[in-house]
Amino acid sequence: MKGSSRARVVGPLEPYAHGFRSELARRGYSPFTVVWHLYLMGHLSRWLAGRGLEVSALTSELVDAFVVERRAAGYVGHRSVRGLAPLLGYLQDLGVFVRPAPPAPSEVEELLARYARYLSEERGLAGTTIRRNVDLVRPFVAGLNTGAGVEVNRLGAGEVTAFVVTRCREALGGTAPRMVTALRSLLRFWHVEGLIDRPLAEVVPSVATRKLAGLPKALHAEQVAVMLASCDQGTPVGRRDLAILTVLVRLGLRAGEVAGLRLEDIDWRRGEITVRGKGDRWERLPLPADVGQVIVAYLSAGRPATSVAGREVFARVRAPYGRLTGMAVTQIVARAAGRAGLGRIYAHRLRHTAATGMLRAGGSLPEIG
Repeated sequence: MKGSSRARVVGPLEPYAHGFRSELARRGYSPFTVVWHLYLMGHLSRWLAGRGLEVSALTSELVDAFVVERRAAGYVGHRSVRGLAPLLGYLQDLGVFVRPAPPAPSEVEELLARYARYLSEERGLAGTTIRRNVDLVRPFVAGLNTGAGVEVNRLGAGEVTAFVVTRCREALGGTAPRMVTALRSLLRFWHVEGLIDRPLAEVVPSVATRKLAGLPKALHAEQVAVMLASCDQGTPVGRRDLAILTVLVRLGLRAGEVAGLRLEDIDWRRGEITVRGKGDRWERLPLPADVGQVIVAYLSAGRPATSVAGREVFARVRAPYGRLTGMAVTQIVARAAGRAGLGRIYAHRLRHTAATGMLRAGGSLPEIG
């Protein structure tokens, strides 16, 4: 960390420089990156001092002005507010920098928030499903806004049918059936809540679909082997990715379920793994020996320390450390498929491959489900 000692910070931010340097190191940033962030901190500190401002005067507007002047002065790196995120986050944790409160939600967003709470508290749906449903019905609710307010109580069957017909023409990637299902759910909620006086969910038209048209094809054993072999086990990233791919293809988990696995979910003595599934359901599955071996290899020589990575099994292996998201797991699958020359393959394809393998091995459909 000798290089960081040369990045001197003078001015109003000087008292926070040592703590910021330590925090960056704790979160796994390289010494070179630490120096860059300290230089940026020093520039902001001098910029504030030049205007006779103390730390207490730091606002989002001032940060925006600093970034604009830094860009205009020809600086090459950290020319956006995003580059200041680690510093601003650190100052915010100390209570030095206060981000402005978000604006009050609109009436449309209030209605959507009530619907989301219903899906969570009454239906027990997973967060990803709730967000998807809310996003699908957002255009419908927004279309009820007349400017003077959202007139839910005047809603009739004609408006519902017209919306479905229009959206189905515009729908891409088979989203129409999901949109129709979400709309029926919303209308049932509004009827129960008394926002509409008729059960309009019954008038939502059905969408024609072809049976099994969207069912993904299972990968062959050779294709799976090539994907697994594409992971470089000599690197932390490769060991992590191999463990993730093995869990997906052997246990048939969803990307979000893999991302949500915690260290305490693995019972090594019993050889079991606890999975937090959809609808807040917890299931215990046997942990096959080959799956356990690749997880152990990753945990032993690949995963960052728990103090910075958290309790999730799979974490980022580059700073800033932290848990992976379901989308990150999906991208790991896509990159492995690309390396293996298999084209576009995502996490759900591996889940279907696992289910197909179980079916061929004699498992029943209820057991596989």
